[in-house]
Amino acid sequence: MQIRQTDEQGRLRHLITLEDLDREQLESILRHAERYLSQPGKPPPRDTILSGQTVANLFFEASTRTRASFELAAKRLSADVLNLDVNMSSRAKGESVMDTIFTLQAMHVDIFVVRDASTGVPAMIARQVAPHVCVLNAGESDVSHPTQGLLDVLTMQLHKGDTSALRIAIVGDIRHSRVANSAYHALSKLGVGELRLVGPPELMPESDEFVGAVRDTTLDSGIRDADVVMALRLQKERFAQLSDIPDSQEYHRRYGLTQARMAAAKPDAIVMHPGPMNRGVEIDSSVADGPQSVIREQVANGLAVRMAVLARVHEHVRSARGEA
Repeated sequence: MQIRQTDEQGRLRHLITLEDLDREQLESILRHAERYLSQPGKPPPRDTILSGQTVANLFFEASTRTRASFELAAKRLSADVLNLDVNMSSRAKGESVMDTIFTLQAMHVDIFVVRDASTGVPAMIARQVAPHVCVLNAGESDVSHPTQGLLDVLTMQLHKGDTSALRIAIVGDIRHSRVANSAYHALSKLGVGELRLVGPPELMPESDEFVGAVRDTTLDSGIRDADVVMALRLQKERFAQLSDIPDSQEYHRRYGLTQARMAAAKPDAIVMHPGPMNRGVEIDSSVADGPQSVIREQVANGLAVRMAVLARVHEHVRSARGEA
């Protein structure tokens, strides 16, 4: 059963997936995020919009940048923030996810930020929380990572403008990538000139997924004349699934982004990576740290996007509490 992500007044309540949001909703969040973009060398502007509300970060799967980004975003909006250490949580002792949620809800948590390696956990929580409580998906299995999709699109727009005129190549393990999934859902709604999926055949998605995207198993042709090239992290366990790529060295030879290979893309193409990076596997340091890279900007834009999403759901919290 799908989760309704907006309330009866059309306000954003949950963010579980970008698939169910329309173009207007996506553009509205992105415009809001631009208000929180920081000036070079300066942190994002502070806001008191979440004062009196409590945000709980429940990361049942390890994370560094996403967890830190959500924590900083909530604090910059003046929320009270609780970070649950999964290694010390009752879930590790056998308590169910919902028992943990109900316990924290009784302590007046208003917004849950949830990351889990299992499919369906954020939606399951969203179905059962109190009417005023909001749930934000911070990464779900290989299915969805909505704020990552938003920050990736925002980065593209800031550098390249309207995505509907762009050739965008996503390189690597598409089959298991929640990042690629969320980017696809956002670009499908906002428009994309051409979306290319580049990688080994075994790491391509099913034929009925990523409808309309061009598939290419050769890097040089896959990124030719591309405006945006996004490399995905490759996990070591994937090599067991690849028939003719036994190790990271061979993967890098075939699909690693190098300065020489980037010459096939447009001269002003930008290079992206959701992180963490395996330098020397999916991307060379000379590219990751080079003039075409916007990887660090993605991180900064992620903070602005998460501030915007938190600011949007707070409107539902206040209304449902009778404060609006």
